[in-house]
Amino acid sequence: MERLVLSILVDNTAGVLSRVAGLFSRRGYNIDSLTVGETNDPTVSRMTVSARGEPATLAQIKKQLRKLEDVIEIFPLDDDHSVYRELVLIKVEADHSQRPDIVSIVNIFRAQIVDVAPNSLVVEVTGDESKINGILTMLDTFNITEIVRTGIAGIGRGLDDFDIEKMKAKKNRG
Repeated sequence: MERLVLSILVDNTAGVLSRVAGLFSRRGYNIDSLTVGETNDPTVSRMTVSARGEPATLAQIKKQLRKLEDVIEIFPLDDDHSVYRELVLIKVEADHSQRPDIVSIVNIFRAQIVDVAPNSLVVEVTGDESKINGILTMLDTFNITEIVRTGIAGIGRGLDDFDIEKMKAKKNRG
């Protein structure tokens, strides 16, 4: 199975997220990760969608997404030419004797402790999949009580001819 990461520009209107997610569920495709937020143009949102499947299935996903009226443009994000990040909050049970070891791991991964309670710490880590998996592996020797993951956000490397207004105009003509 291959992984597909798509950056999808969509109209920033009510129901768009539901229509995109509905496309996946109606066809039995699973979404590994989905993030969405407004772009520098408040009428446009960017979704980053990650899915796994056979090459033919992944190609079908792209074709079906292009048919949605709300979709302005789709950009496949490949590992070599893109930057991916994810935010994860990890709550770890920690008494006073465990805290120095946890703090050491947090520092190695350039993460942050964002909350301290008498019996736990909340760690915030931002990074790519290998960094996230690495810190989770290291903290696994402690009692992790909760994990919250945002899902990946991605963007292409370098400058390109990225003009939202031109893309919207092209969509409206086409």
